[in-house]
Amino acid sequence: QAQLVESGGGLVQVGGSLRLSCSASGRPFSYNVVGWFRQAPGRAREFVAAINLRGGNTYYGDSVKGRFTISSDNANNTGYLQMNSLKPEDTAVYFCALSPAPYSRPEEYRVWGRGTQVTVSS
Repeated sequence: QAQLVESGGGLVQVGGSLRLSCSASGRPFSYNVVGWFRQAPGRAREFVAAINLRGGNTYYGDSVKGRFTISSDNANNTGYLQMNSLKPEDTAVYFCALSPAPYSRPEEYRVWGRGTQVTVSS
């Protein structure tokens, strides 16, 4: 069973940057896609980005296009989410997850990390 651990969250000012990491262990190779989601208090879990580990295609939610970049280091079983030009509305717990395909719905993802908090102060 694959396991995921997120890191890199923290407190940052508006306009700042953070890079989140998602470290996979166990048997992550049966999944083709790493996705990032976020959830703010009282809100539904929102799709942020996904990357196909086989071909490198990337997918982004509308609210982060042009500001966030997803990438992966397959040799080290690690995924990344580079977040630039952060806004207060980016404040949330960020989760990485594994899926067989680049779905945007969280229910299509099979393995989840516990999340890392990102807080953007104005």
